[in-house]
Amino acid sequence: MKNIVFDMGNVLIRWAPAHFIEREGITDPSDAALLMSAIFRSDEWPMLDGGNIDEPEMLQIAKTRLPERLHKTAERLIFSWNDPIEPISGMAELIAGLKSEGKGIYLLSNASRRQAEYWPSVPGSGYFDGCVISAAEGVKKPSPEIYRLLLGRFGLKAEETVFIDDVKANADGAEAVGIKGIVFDGDAAKLQMTLAGLDATGEQK
Repeated sequence: MKNIVFDMGNVLIRWAPAHFIEREGITDPSDAALLMSAIFRSDEWPMLDGGNIDEPEMLQIAKTRLPERLHKTAERLIFSWNDPIEPISGMAELIAGLKSEGKGIYLLSNASRRQAEYWPSVPGSGYFDGCVISAAEGVKKPSPEIYRLLLGRFGLKAEETVFIDDVKANADGAEAVGIKGIVFDGDAAKLQMTLAGLDATGEQK
């Protein structure tokens, strides 16, 4: 095991749309449902990760589905859901430890092009040797293409690489191209033990 690849949402930082809506001070359940439907559960939201639309376009679409009193909230949710960033406890420290051991540290995330704006503020981001972001590539997990792109771009061998994601389908996508996939449940200490149990071939001891 020479290379550790991390997902971002719910691995490095919290990704919880209902929480973000509540954080905006929305207490009316019907307003919360409207915002969830118009933004995060819309057909267009995944298109941000695919690079097919950008945030200004997403906002204009959302506004057509929302009363005017929710437009400013929609703008904040679309452009500033990451403010403040809420790190997953223990992950920055885990990454620092892996880096000190000489591991290659990489990011593979389904995210919009705006990811580059807030990435430097993610705790532990300074330890990363490279990133692959779906919107920039026009392909998303769990497509085999994005995992192969990661391997090729950074000269990594699949059998020496581990991928950590909170979604099983994405971990399975890594496995399909020969990368060891680990499903993360939010417990950094448990993940550290799992990684410690892997030998250089990526097989669990």
